[in-house]
Amino acid sequence: MSGTAAAFSTSSSTTKPAAIIFLHGLGDTPAGWSSLQSILPSLRPRLSNLKYVFPPAPTVSITINGGMQMPGWFDLYDWPIGVGSKDDNDGLEKAVLQIEDVVTRLNEEEGIPKSRIVLGGFSQGGAVALLAAYNEQLCRRVQEEEEEEEEDVYAGCVGLSAWMTMPDKFSVSELSSKGTPMFWGHGRYDDKVLFEQQAFGVDKLRSRGVQVMDEAYPMGHESHPDEMMAMATFVDRVLFGEEEEKDS
Repeated sequence: MSGTAAAFSTSSSTTKPAAIIFLHGLGDTPAGWSSLQSILPSLRPRLSNLKYVFPPAPTVSITINGGMQMPGWFDLYDWPIGVGSKDDNDGLEKAVLQIEDVVTRLNEEEGIPKSRIVLGGFSQGGAVALLAAYNEQLCRRVQEEEEEEEEDVYAGCVGLSAWMTMPDKFSVSELSSKGTPMFWGHGRYDDKVLFEQQAFGVDKLRSRGVQVMDEAYPMGHESHPDEMMAMATFVDRVLFGEEEEKDS
């Protein structure tokens, strides 16, 4: 594991509005991760100023569960999910489009641009966050569909027990590689999204110039208090910089 959040380029402004969009995992709902809006500010008080958004995944048919309908960002064909698992490209693209709609609403309704948003997720949600933040080809198609005039990139990306989808089509724009650092936390004993996925994804990202803070924890497919602290520190620094809070 290498790299620290302190090494990342950060925003120089601590006053502009900012947000975090966090995507839940398979079979879950937004309520499953809504506690982040109390956990993160308890660890880094400046994060009480964020707009917290927890979009719901659509109900889709999941092949590994015999076609059962459940909340999911895309279909899954292999279990556990190791390097080389088959991707649901259509479902992934629809998920990215859904998140772009959320970003558009944040900009129009709250005045928060993509450059002031951290996009993150757990498991399946983390896979979508990675794809939305870094896949240049897909992001360009989304831009065209959304009729965006110029590229804007996320302030940061968070993947918890995530994995990289569409690795054969993976490419990162220069703006994303320089402007969107990442925190990736993963359990060493994860038997659902295998631990090998972290090293595979981090190596791919770093080879394209992305600054990645990667940490492993003694856990399975779940979260860990140290992971929450690392995530809070990362989000605080990419959105608000290194400035320490002053006692009032």
